[in-house]
Amino acid sequence: MSEVVIVVDERDNVATALRAIEAGESLRIGVGGANVDITALEPVAFGHKLALSDLEKGSYIVKYGEVMGVATKRIAKGEHAHVHNVEGPEPGRAER
Repeated sequence: MSEVVIVVDERDNVATALRAIEAGESLRIGVGGANVDITALEPVAFGHKLALSDLEKGSYIVKYGEVMGVATKRIAKGEHAHVHNVEGPEPGRAER
């Protein structure tokens, strides 16, 4: 069975989709030696990010162990994290 998402570093708070994920799809994701059960709240396209936990507005988005953005609004566990709710690490940098 192939993996649905990838989490590279235990500090990651988002997972990267290795295929399209459908809204309502249940996933068990290995993070730092533990499993996180998530239901996708909306579709997530291949290569896009899925929140592994609730992320408050202003939270850093960590992918591959590096800060890659900041939440511009609250992002719920299982929600698609992308340019509509994540801004580059420098304000105004995200493409809209």
